Amino acid sequence: MKRIIIICLVMALSACESKHTTQQSSSQDKHQQKLCKYTCTMHASVCEDKPGTCPKCGMDLVEKN
Repeated sequence: MKRIIIICLVMALSACESKHTTQQSSSQDKHQQKLCKYTCTMHASVCEDKPGTCPKCGMDLVEKN
């Protein structure tokens, strides 16, 4: 019985922590999007402020509309 209570507490605390982290990364994403001028067509998470190549696949970055 004690194990179940401990497991539930751990799960509840980890759920609260991940929600807070998501909110923080959301505001960081908005700031990143303002600086993002170039991106990779294959990897949308790649975001640069100047032209170049994708660090993941080496393709040329394209200007974001």
